[in-house]
Amino acid sequence: MSADPPGEGVPAVDRRRRDIPVGVVMVGMAIATWWPAFTLGAWGEIFFDQLLALWAASIAAFVFVLVERRPVRARLARAFALLLPSLWVVVMFFLGDETDDVFVVLVQLSALLAVFIGMPFTIWVLVRIIWPDFGTEMPGRTKWLIVLVVIGVAVASFVLGLNQSRFLTCDDFAISGNSLPPGCRPAPTATP
Repeated sequence: MSADPPGEGVPAVDRRRRDIPVGVVMVGMAIATWWPAFTLGAWGEIFFDQLLALWAASIAAFVFVLVERRPVRARLARAFALLLPSLWVVVMFFLGDETDDVFVVLVQLSALLAVFIGMPFTIWVLVRIIWPDFGTEMPGRTKWLIVLVVIGVAVASFVLGLNQSRFLTCDDFAISGNSLPPGCRPAPTATP
């Protein structure tokens, strides 16, 4: 066993074990965020399956938050935030996509907010369900590191989506089962 650094009373192995959940949360949130950000950049929209996956996770987390053993006041703000994706689903269910007026633009903007606010928040709540002490034992700088990494991955994914024609071809999208984004680059043809 290695010696502890000066001023540290916790063995290095124990400190490493405490750091592992931070890495798991950071990677999980980045994985959940990159694809919606990429599709927004490449296609100019977030696909319905991503929105409905967020909705399903937020409903499950919403129910848990309502029944968890905490003071009501602490639960209500989290429960309300978890309803953002459901609000979007209800509005879209009744509104549809038939018109192009300002109200529809606002609804689409609310979908983006539901994803980019609701997704990380829903993941955070799910993490807190799995590891109840996770957020309380974590220093503020670690929380900010997670937020900055996830935002960085989302921004980079959006930029990659905007520039997909520089490193992907139309065939890459077709082979993966995706529709072709506007401006995709045709695959080079083989010369005989």
